[in-house]
Amino acid sequence: MKRRLFLTQAATGVAALSHAAGQAPATPPPSASAAPASPALATTPPVVMAPRADGAEIVWGVSRHARGWVEVKEGNEVKHFGGNPFGYSTQSTKALRVRLHDLAPGTTYAYRTVTEAMTDPAAREESAWRTLRTLAPTTEETQFLVWNDTHQNNETIARLHAASPDSANFLLWNGDICNDWHKEEQIIPTLLHPAGTDFTAERPLFLVWGNHDLRGQYGYQLADHVAAPEGRSYYAFRSGPVAVVCLNTGEDKDDDHPSFKGRVACEPLRKEQVAWLRSHVLTTPELRDAPYRVVFCHIPLRWLNESEEGRSYDAFSRRSRDLWHDALVEWKAQVVVSGHTHEHAWLPPSPERPYAQLVGGGPKPDAATFMEGHANGTRLQFTMRNLQGEVLQQQEFAPLKTS
Repeated sequence: MKRRLFLTQAATGVAALSHAAGQAPATPPPSASAAPASPALATTPPVVMAPRADGAEIVWGVSRHARGWVEVKEGNEVKHFGGNPFGYSTQSTKALRVRLHDLAPGTTYAYRTVTEAMTDPAAREESAWRTLRTLAPTTEETQFLVWNDTHQNNETIARLHAASPDSANFLLWNGDICNDWHKEEQIIPTLLHPAGTDFTAERPLFLVWGNHDLRGQYGYQLADHVAAPEGRSYYAFRSGPVAVVCLNTGEDKDDDHPSFKGRVACEPLRKEQVAWLRSHVLTTPELRDAPYRVVFCHIPLRWLNESEEGRSYDAFSRRSRDLWHDALVEWKAQVVVSGHTHEHAWLPPSPERPYAQLVGGGPKPDAATFMEGHANGTRLQFTMRNLQGEVLQQQEFAPLKTS
């Protein structure tokens, strides 16, 4: 059974009525009524996002202007994390983000969030003590989960949450968490409390941006609440023997498409990422020399039928592949894991495209999938399942020779 650890404390007032001995309590006049209780300050569970070897970020929604911090137990000491570089406490009217730092790799910590109202009525809430585990870059084994294309389908999300095993080092949500962001109030629950689940109670979250995550009048606000290890929408990390590169394929149409109304600038972002692949991924030893090398990006870089005839959108991101391909081949990427098409697929490596392509399905329950990754000294295995737990794909990769 999944843990439900979202506990909040709310203060309520109690009115006392006095009456003379032996008399019935006085009936209050019709105009008298109890003041409505204030809503809870915290509107979502704490979400553990963007784990690192030395920390993570904790993000949680709030109902009104509030400040907050995170308390972490380390031995007999309780450390407090919060505040920003400009001298303010961590505060917001929508969601609080606190970065944890200087923690030990591969270590489990107990933590809780504390939230205090910044406006009347006064209120303070403490979450239950929960646990998080930092990444372990040097261990011989890792396990992880992959979701994609949930598109605010609550039934799919609830069933993914129920079907996904808890024993993962991280969950990677591979894009299109929404349909669009035309309603500002949808952002926090969609990101931090999807389908009412406490989905990071057992493992931390990485988010890869999908094309729908860029859409809508309020899409620009999503970045305020999404933590990333390096503060960008693309990043890389090491978990056990696996080096992971997460890329942002952007939109599936030209930046000047009229439907975007000037809101996106994906072409410069794609070019920026190829420079970063060469300057960072190809030169950082823990990424460059890892036994297994995996790329996550929402839109596939390969597809079953790459003809563009009759298409009004990109089924695969040729515009990304044209820029990134050579660097990914030089890095010896073994597999690119994507979503976007709503149709699960497997494309094996070829002489022209030496990295495989694995694509998950969604968003309706009958097409939704989740993937389990497991890597050790002998193999990296991806197992794709439907919501009934049936295996749809199972692919293995041998470790690369490392220097």
